[in-house]
Amino acid sequence: MDKVVIPDSTAALKGSALAEPAALSAAVERSRHLRVNRVRDGILQSQTENDAVAVETPVAVEFNEINHAVMLATPDDLEDFVWGFCLTEGIVRSSDDIRDIEQERTALGIIMHVQISPACMQFLKERRRQMAGRTACGLCGVETLAAVRRLPPVAPPSRTGNAYLSVNEPPAQHHDLHAKPAGMTLVQLLQAMDALRAQQALHQETGATHAAAWVAAGSQSPSFIREDVGRHNALDKTIGALLRNSQPIGQGALLVSSRASFEMVQKAAMAGCPVLAAVSAPTSAAIALAEETGITLLGFTRGQQATIYAHPQRF
Repeated sequence: MDKVVIPDSTAALKGSALAEPAALSAAVERSRHLRVNRVRDGILQSQTENDAVAVETPVAVEFNEINHAVMLATPDDLEDFVWGFCLTEGIVRSSDDIRDIEQERTALGIIMHVQISPACMQFLKERRRQMAGRTACGLCGVETLAAVRRLPPVAPPSRTGNAYLSVNEPPAQHHDLHAKPAGMTLVQLLQAMDALRAQQALHQETGATHAAAWVAAGSQSPSFIREDVGRHNALDKTIGALLRNSQPIGQGALLVSSRASFEMVQKAAMAGCPVLAAVSAPTSAAIALAEETGITLLGFTRGQQATIYAHPQRF
């Protein structure tokens, strides 16, 4: 999920290549159909065929009437996205800090107007000041390299996911890293990942999206499945949906149909989920962060196979 801090949401949307009328007419759709030319056996086919493409829309996020960032996202489940983004990025400390969310569709894209608590807004202003004059990046807003890794350890199974720490706060004392969501087995986790693959409707239609989901301990059926053109967005949407529905995030595992990058582990840690399983490989930074925060990290989770890179003792 690429994000850029901007002085004005409308101006940023105007600068987007996706701000052309033809693209924006599809802003309320997840996909649209085009006529395309196929190449088969190295030969360009003369007849055009119908093809579905995923819609990618500029989404601006404002906090208390102050513009914060613009993302490119699949334009559905955006309230879920805002909830997850706020919490996993450390903008708010708890779900109670999100007071209201309104969605505005414009000729240039979508603006999410978010009202957060005064204390969180003050913290966000301080963070924005730290970002002034810096190159935009995925870790903007942290003052030191140490702050990048200053995340709360995952919670014990009793945690419900209603208390969060920002990346600028010291972590709490580590919990028992041998604890696992009660009733969860590797077999169930692998079955849930297989089931997720079959339930990615937008990906099956377009081949252009990622998916995220959550599986409750003792279940083999993924729930809160969300898809997006961005893997970070999909995970934020799933986490946000869990929070909005008061689900005990720590009593299950997060599943992603992508690689496991540092930011994906970071989001799982902020959400208090002890297990993250990815279809593809993790990065070295993701593995190191999983070790530090107590997350059991699985990669290459396909069929009856997986590789556990951190904290295998949970299983």
